[in-house]
Amino acid sequence: MAIIEQMITEKYALYNGDNMEVMPSLKNESIHLSIYSPPFSDLYNYSSSPRDLSNCKDYEQFLEHYEFVVKEIHRLTIDGRISAVHCMDIPKRGGRGFLDFPGDIIRLHELIGFYYTGRRVIWKEPLRMAIRTRAKGLMHRQIVNDAALCDVAGADYLLTFRKIGKNKIPINNEYGLSKYVGENQPPKELRDKYQAWKEPKTNKLSHYIWQRYASSVWSDIRINRVLEYRGAKESEEEKHVCPLQLDVIERCVLLWSNESEIIFTPFMGVGSEIYGAIVNNRRGLGIELKPTYYRQSVLNLLRAEEEARQLTIFNYN
Repeated sequence: MAIIEQMITEKYALYNGDNMEVMPSLKNESIHLSIYSPPFSDLYNYSSSPRDLSNCKDYEQFLEHYEFVVKEIHRLTIDGRISAVHCMDIPKRGGRGFLDFPGDIIRLHELIGFYYTGRRVIWKEPLRMAIRTRAKGLMHRQIVNDAALCDVAGADYLLTFRKIGKNKIPINNEYGLSKYVGENQPPKELRDKYQAWKEPKTNKLSHYIWQRYASSVWSDIRINRVLEYRGAKESEEEKHVCPLQLDVIERCVLLWSNESEIIFTPFMGVGSEIYGAIVNNRRGLGIELKPTYYRQSVLNLLRAEEEARQLTIFNYN
């Protein structure tokens, strides 16, 4: 299979192919940060391809195959740098409880040579989840009829791992943080006064941003702030398209990389992680197996580049 299509610019490289064939061609320790959502085994089938990680016969086989992906990410990652994995608890087949998918991801990374450095909980609003999923256990009437059968509006999790070894290229924010990505923006008076503040110890805007980024619960992620994905759907084959929220991606990029560094995703989807890289002056490298996803990612990133160009012209004028 190797590479079916590719698009390479000064800002990003996109590959349509099997990541387990593309990744071995990349150099050791060439990635500064990886961000991705692995296929949620037993929950969605993204395509009918036998190469698709979501098409394993069972959860155990999925973990066995996923281990090869994590090993490659470990090889590619610079010592001391971060790999961020977006995931969730997975309902067991038959609806009897949940699989601890985050826990298995943590154990796998520790086995391969990463430190587990924590998780951020991405809050989900229960009523919206009830309407979207039609889960009986989230309906108010269930608390009336039999509360023992009530469910939880399951959160998403962002797990972070640091590759064992010394980081030789510090991630430096000389004056602190100045960009906040999320719904609860800093007060206007903080932004007006401290946006260009040169003393990090007294930079109240940076302290405001850091306190929220460092929180274990990210409660103001804009769930609907995602890239265009409808063009990637296929009526017969497609079961699920749900891009990772751009707020989550941009926070990762701002926290764990320097400008011009390479942000990598082995499950690119419609290009969300690459978008988060280029709008924050980083470079992106993404691999996607599914042709419709790949083609949509190309369109999304071309559109993003044009929007950035128009904004530059507007600001200059």
